[in-house]
Amino acid sequence: MKVEKKANMTTIKETEGDFTAFLMKITHEYKSFEKQHLIIDISNLKGLSVKEINGFLPLSKEHKKAKKSFVVIANDIDFNKVSDKLSVVPTKTEAHDIIEMEEIERDLGF
Repeated sequence: MKVEKKANMTTIKETEGDFTAFLMKITHEYKSFEKQHLIIDISNLKGLSVKEINGFLPLSKEHKKAKKSFVVIANDIDFNKVSDKLSVVPTKTEAHDIIEMEEIERDLGF
């Protein structure tokens, strides 16, 4: 797991090739990331199911209640089948764009 912090944003990249262990580690260490916008990068993992990606839903819901963005970067999935309560994008640039748009929405009171 590689953690990169910039300003009010933290990017966590999966590096071990074990999705289940990665999800458990993020869940266990969540308190250390809860005050920043989170980008979860699992783009290096191949063959993930939508069900596995939806495993981030509880963390995403908790994070969004705290008025922070939670975005997952993933490849090789059908983005239309992922829960609409979870922001999943194919690139880091799109993840940053989502966070910027959500910040604007929060500033406008949405």
